[in-house]
Amino acid sequence: MPDTDTAGARFSFFKGGEDIIAPKGGDDFDWEKGALRVRENLHDALNAKNLGFLFGSGCSSLVVDGMQRGIDTMAPLAKEFLEAKPGFDDNRFPSAEERKSLAENLGLDLNAEEFSGNLERLMEALHSFQFILKRSSNKEMAKGAAAVDSLVEKVTAFVTQKCSEAPFSKGDNAIVGLYQAFYRKLIYRDRTLPRPWIFTTNYDLINEIALDRLGMPYCNGFSGTVERRFNPTTYRYALAEQLDVTSRKWATVDSFVYLCKLHGSINWIEEGGSLFPIREVHLAAATKGSRVMIYPTPMKQNASFGSPYADLFREFQGRIVRDQSVLFALGYSFNDEHVNNMIFQALTIPTFRLVAFLPPDATGVAQKLRSLSDPRIWIIGGSGPNPETKAHFFDTFVEKFMPESPGDKVDTAVKKVLQELVTESVKAATKERSDHDD
Repeated sequence: MPDTDTAGARFSFFKGGEDIIAPKGGDDFDWEKGALRVRENLHDALNAKNLGFLFGSGCSSLVVDGMQRGIDTMAPLAKEFLEAKPGFDDNRFPSAEERKSLAENLGLDLNAEEFSGNLERLMEALHSFQFILKRSSNKEMAKGAAAVDSLVEKVTAFVTQKCSEAPFSKGDNAIVGLYQAFYRKLIYRDRTLPRPWIFTTNYDLINEIALDRLGMPYCNGFSGTVERRFNPTTYRYALAEQLDVTSRKWATVDSFVYLCKLHGSINWIEEGGSLFPIREVHLAAATKGSRVMIYPTPMKQNASFGSPYADLFREFQGRIVRDQSVLFALGYSFNDEHVNNMIFQALTIPTFRLVAFLPPDATGVAQKLRSLSDPRIWIIGGSGPNPETKAHFFDTFVEKFMPESPGDKVDTAVKKVLQELVTESVKAATKERSDHDD
């Protein structure tokens, strides 16, 4: 990350309608003091009885020195996919014939504004048409079926490629290292409290890679060894260690977390031969012939609430409505109506708190949340510690706003000693030798 440069930078921390870090009496804004105030407040929130995180596509993006070290968000992905010129690579992007067929037979314009900033919106429309066309006897509409099927395969392959061929797959550890830092700080949560839940709408494997490299155990809804299949009952399990063999005392493992991928994953496929048809496979095994599970809506198996999406969303809804629940929303733009409705339901519970990291000028649902002036809704966003990042970005949350673990505090203290005491001693000794030589 670039060196910290907070001159002139400021961000806001709204608790309801009050910005609690706004300078008083005309004082200048101090970014680091504001960050300290955020850490103090988030310390309590991170130790809530029931803690959950909602990661959106922004959490998989990390730009360093102008270069994307993670995965682009949905807007850049949509731009790349939809603005590819017909004939450039018709095997990967929409061809002129497909565009024409969709427009003339189904009235679906790929240049529509609603698709330009969100590739998932296009996926929703395509899957909806697939559902309808399989049951329609309209011959004119049926002419567009081939284009719909082709586009579904192309979008799926495009997203899978972007998620699997990102810089971290080629040895760049920037984004994975950031996730590792997040989980290292998270494990110092009080062990007597329920284990935290990570909900994500992302398809990539960054969470899994980070957890595996840390050696942290986690439950993602799959069970088995040779054939790992989705079984929602595994979310009822916890990992415990035996403290005393003689008295049979047990305690949950500190580092255990639950991972729930609401929109599926690039390493999930559909496969028969079992009561549980969804398999988790090595990425190389998720070939073109398999039905990769990266659909943005629960429109699955000809039902609005088919498996595994019904199970995943049920876990999300059931967890955030529990007593004294806190949900951190990071990298999430509140554009998913299904997820939003569940958050709104949780807000009807007096003990629920929402901590959302959003740009100060965000519109739509984000603006409505801000206008509620509800003290249970905390909104953080604005300029970051350097020009390349923002206060509402995932890297800033991890590096600046998450309370330090005991080990990190010692490392920071040692670093400060080295910087302020040892360095000064060396300078003084150097000056003394110089004076002596003279």
